[in-house]
Amino acid sequence: MSDDLKCNKENTQAMSQAYLTLLQEIGEAPDRDGLRDTPLRAAKAMQFLTQGYHMNVDSVINGALFESDNDEMVIVKDIELYSMCEHHMLPFIGKCHVAYLPKGKVIGLSKIARIVDMFARRLQIQENLTNQIATCIVEQTGASGAAVIIEAKHMCMMMRGVEKQNSTMTTSCMLGAFRRSQTTRSEFLSLISK
Repeated sequence: MSDDLKCNKENTQAMSQAYLTLLQEIGEAPDRDGLRDTPLRAAKAMQFLTQGYHMNVDSVINGALFESDNDEMVIVKDIELYSMCEHHMLPFIGKCHVAYLPKGKVIGLSKIARIVDMFARRLQIQENLTNQIATCIVEQTGASGAAVIIEAKHMCMMMRGVEKQNSTMTTSCMLGAFRRSQTTRSEFLSLISK
């Protein structure tokens, strides 16, 4: 989706007004040259950053499920991830590793990254995001298991609060065979660390 999101004008106007109020309340002069168009730009940026609310898994996958005899692990690692924490509405940024064990179907490669984006582009906590991605992969593919690991830096911890610059949060969700089998889990962990 581009900066020209398919957003309704009333929502854009209401969000723009909210940003204008925020600028006024922090003591800024919204009519000064550098801020004159900021409320509208900020409204459009927020709509882009939260576009996941207007996406659904069927349109994201768009029929890209294919019959396959492959039952070996499929991994997509280092998927760039941008989301916003629901507690402070500040970004968290990192990477996501996704694996699944096909059972009759495989999913188009780019669709895994699109599923990550669909859930990430909502106000989130990382723990839930990790689970949502893994659950979606299993539900959509019928896989015998899925694993997701997310490593991210949270601006709410870096820019405010404890202000720790080098901390990274890691979350994992192991479903099906990845939860039951230490060997399967170890293979996944070994492959993503290469």
